[in-house]
Amino acid sequence: MAEVEYFTQAGLQKLKDELENLCVNERPKIAAAIAEARDKGDLSENAEYDAAKEAQQLLEMKIVKLQLTIANARIIDESKMDTSKVLILSTVKIKNVKTKQMMSYTIVPEKEANLKAGKISITSPIAKGLLGKSVGEQVEIQVPAGKLLFEIVEITRE
Repeated sequence: MAEVEYFTQAGLQKLKDELENLCVNERPKIAAAIAEARDKGDLSENAEYDAAKEAQQLLEMKIVKLQLTIANARIIDESKMDTSKVLILSTVKIKNVKTKQMMSYTIVPEKEANLKAGKISITSPIAKGLLGKSVGEQVEIQVPAGKLLFEIVEITRE
């Protein structure tokens, strides 16, 4: 049995769009490449045919994996979440107590993490340290560079 994974509505839609692209656009391209390579003659010594068949196998495995992920996906219902504490999908503004530097992160499911966009995985050390905390609390978090002390300044939802 596959593991249930949680997604935002946008994250799940992105997976569905990727699956559709693979099925509608990529499958026909690979089928055409296989047909073209087959037309070139002897298949036993045809490297193009072998490469196209291998690409087809990889594509089909990716499609099956995406279908399984989508089938076992659950959408996170933000309307039922407490906004006074840091939870998944919270946007948290924190201040490094030592350097006074302000940072803002949105805590998202692991597959939607994107540090450049300010989205950190719920499994990251910072997110784990912030979960369940409220505005005004100070949290000491172990990161690869050592222990850092943060103060939670603000919690919002996007």
